[in-house]
Amino acid sequence: MKAGDGGAGCLSFRREAHVPKGGPDGGDGGDGGSVILVADPQKSSLVDYRYQHHFSAERGTHGQGARKHGKDGEDLILPVPLGTQVRALDERTMEPVAELGDLTRAGERLEVARGGKGGYGNPHFVTSVRRAPAFAERGEPGKELWIELEMKLMADAALVGMPSVGKSSLVAAMSKARPKVASYPFTTLIPSLGAVRTEDYDYVVADVPGLIEGASAGRGLGHDFLRHIERCSVIVHVVDATGGFEGRNPVADLETIDVELATYDSELATRPQVIVANKVDMPESAQAVAAVAAKAAELERPFFAVSALTGQGIPALKQALGALVFEERARRVAELADAEEPYERIWRGARRSDEPPFTLVREEDGWRIGGERPERWVVQTDWDNDEAVAYLQSRFARLGIDDALAEAGAENGDEVRILDIAFDYVGPRELADDELDGAEGRR
Repeated sequence: MKAGDGGAGCLSFRREAHVPKGGPDGGDGGDGGSVILVADPQKSSLVDYRYQHHFSAERGTHGQGARKHGKDGEDLILPVPLGTQVRALDERTMEPVAELGDLTRAGERLEVARGGKGGYGNPHFVTSVRRAPAFAERGEPGKELWIELEMKLMADAALVGMPSVGKSSLVAAMSKARPKVASYPFTTLIPSLGAVRTEDYDYVVADVPGLIEGASAGRGLGHDFLRHIERCSVIVHVVDATGGFEGRNPVADLETIDVELATYDSELATRPQVIVANKVDMPESAQAVAAVAAKAAELERPFFAVSALTGQGIPALKQALGALVFEERARRVAELADAEEPYERIWRGARRSDEPPFTLVREEDGWRIGGERPERWVVQTDWDNDEAVAYLQSRFARLGIDDALAEAGAENGDEVRILDIAFDYVGPRELADDELDGAEGRR
């Protein structure tokens, strides 16, 4: 992501017939456009970003004479689906280094790269002693970074269980979704969604691929599957009442998956859960159904005996699950209303009021100055203009950098660095007032 650079301020003086001593009239440069991600409920995937990897916002235009300010660059608005997590990457290793945002509500905006500020024209630098400033500011470069987008499913209910317990068939029976169904384990390799509609409720269920023992430790495709459960409000635990090809014990499977969910994320163990015994149309399922029902009663979880093949018990499951989903939605909305911070403060990372204006660090062969303001000033300075460099140094003095260097023990001739610019330090006693305008920085 590359935000737009700010336009340069203009160095200009008014030149008109019969107007003697026309003053400075350079316009300011326009601000660069920012790159902004917007949560769009109409987007269902991140496929738009699978093959295009570089995005740039518009730069601001330069200022002109006669106080004509440059035009601001247009923001680049990039729609992403609900449930998109955004991380900043290290440009060398391409490994995540910071969480930038989590877009879970329609219309949420995340400014991932802010446009550069436009430079001031020379009228901004007029003072009582500097009546005709012969310099202007350069535009500030826009922020540039690599980011990683990850979409987590935003279903209301997630169907979990061992492979081949009939989760895909259940989604098909509950909705108009048509996931792949076959009589072998791991038929489903990616989650699929189904929209469920009853007379009273509309909600979305997710068919999460089969889990196995050790999934929480990454066995099989455990982490890839389990992460999609994190956003679901309700967990629907499906067991095979027939025991399947391997003659499994449904109660033992129920306990195994509970352990995997709690191990992966302890918060999942507190989510509302429904237990569903599938394939109850088979003659040999009665004993297992009774055992699972008893276990559900022990855990104080709702229990349903259904057949995805015949439709037995499906209407009751859909209605009860819808009521539970809407109850959970109302609870979460109430929590957000009570506890949510302003959005800009969360994702924009507002500057703290107690943050120092600059930092000073002693290095082996000199000093390093950091901070938003001094670094921005350095970038916006025209280093080929002695007057602009002198103005920068007067800015440093007003900010307190000179005093801080003296207090820290800097000596004449020490190298002081800001970004890729280096200065030779001259102590306050050695620098006469009439020499200040002649001091220069060097690359």
